[in-house]
Amino acid sequence: MCGNNMSLPLLAEAVTVSGTEKETAAVIFLHGLGDSGHGWADAMTAIRLPHVKYICPHAPRIPVTLNMKMTMPSWFDLMGLSPDSPEDEAGIKRAAENIKAIIDHEAKNGIPANRVLLGGFSQGGALSLYTALTCQQQLAGVVALSCWLPLHKSFPQVQLHSLLVCTVLSGPLNIPQSCFFYYWAGFQTGKCTLCLS
Repeated sequence: MCGNNMSLPLLAEAVTVSGTEKETAAVIFLHGLGDSGHGWADAMTAIRLPHVKYICPHAPRIPVTLNMKMTMPSWFDLMGLSPDSPEDEAGIKRAAENIKAIIDHEAKNGIPANRVLLGGFSQGGALSLYTALTCQQQLAGVVALSCWLPLHKSFPQVQLHSLLVCTVLSGPLNIPQSCFFYYWAGFQTGKCTLCLS
């Protein structure tokens, strides 16, 4: 299994958008700092597929160092915005284990990890990337929007502000192709050089 046997407090409170048919896949989408699962539930409803269950958990409310220790929904503490800022390693790992527990729960209920897409925005996207890279099972994929890779020094195969390679499925046979994202220091954007039609 991907995660641990802990209780599922995140799942109990999560906003869930159910499929209209037998659910054979799941999307777990994580919101950004200060938001909640409600912030993305409408978007999931708008793109809903009949066989997919959409789970939008809420981050716990914790003091965030970056925001003068104000308590707000946050997956882990943030101490700075620079790639070299200290990171809340214990909090990041704990948050990833909580998400892995949701993946395990779905597997026990008939949706295996390879049918689970993990995604998120900003801090939620960052946690999605970290969770996917540390999960023992292969996931269906990761959608990480406007984010970064936490504890990036733990992953020497990924160069920060350099080249990130992902695999996308395209064409009538879903043949994997490489998609190259270029990142430039000083900019928080990337450009995909593969045109997906």
